Amino acid sequence: MNLERNHCLPLLLVPFLLILMTPSTLLGQGYEGAEDLRWYKGNTHTHTLNSDGDSFPEEVARWYREHGYNFLVITDHNYLTGVDILNQLYGVEGRYLVIKGDEVSDRSEGKPIHLNALNPDYNVLPQGGSDILETLQNNIDAIRQASAVVHINHPNFVWALTAEHIKQVEGCVLFEIYSGHPAVNNLGGGGMPSVEEMWDQVLSSGKLIYGMAVDDAHTFRQPENRAAARPGQAWVMVRASELTADAILESLENGDFYASTGIELSDYQAGREEIRIETEESNNTRYRILFIGDQGKVLKEESSSPAVYKISGDEKYVRARIIDSNGNLAWTQPVMLD
Repeated sequence: MNLERNHCLPLLLVPFLLILMTPSTLLGQGYEGAEDLRWYKGNTHTHTLNSDGDSFPEEVARWYREHGYNFLVITDHNYLTGVDILNQLYGVEGRYLVIKGDEVSDRSEGKPIHLNALNPDYNVLPQGGSDILETLQNNIDAIRQASAVVHINHPNFVWALTAEHIKQVEGCVLFEIYSGHPAVNNLGGGGMPSVEEMWDQVLSSGKLIYGMAVDDAHTFRQPENRAAARPGQAWVMVRASELTADAILESLENGDFYASTGIELSDYQAGREEIRIETEESNNTRYRILFIGDQGKVLKEESSSPAVYKISGDEKYVRARIIDSNGNLAWTQPVMLD
């Protein structure tokens, strides 16, 4: 989170040998009419030496390709790292794609206000504002002006944002409910809500917002250091028609994805009549599927697959949290009923 190097000069690209990659995981299709859609694994929050990361952009892009990801958004602080040569080196049509982005890193009332611009037309710089809410909205508007998709980052970092802030912003339907960074207070504490509790507060107000899981990776050279912001901690599984920036970002904004810290679903279907989730059972792993509604109330718990929740229509919203016996988590997106 150190921003001292936000405005580093672009780094010279260093050639790497091309590497082989296994095909993307194809999960069972979910929504009606989804026969031509596939699942793509990706991370939308990553740093390089162009801001406060520890590795060259080429090394970062290579790490995600080697570890089975289908797409990566590089989001250096207030700096738009070029991705054309990265795609020339490592991109494979339909299998791996690097998307440009930047983490618009602002401050207000002594708090860090960070948002990601995904695939902007140009580098979006901090816009400022008279207070936290105005700063949030000014930056959202600037990111939209750059034709980018926006998501709000790590709300509990330095306890910067509240559910009330998120309820009031316009033009943003994505925020991070889980970050792999070790210092962003995902679980809350000391009287402050967890980010997932914050999510339920926002949804219970009637505002639709989708929950993302990200790495916020900075440290690639210390893979054994659990105190570092390492890659591979959390990701999104996006259902899209093709592996292009436009298709991936459209699916994100439509909520056609789930967030995960290690669980991959074998099937996921959601509509206004029911939500159906299938998990991969094994001798070593078991699952709890919690269907959650208004104010975070657990509406139903299942331990077998498929887990099905029949929607009655008076729940306000329904989402699911999946927990496996090894501590991994996944979250599906809310079905809003109001």
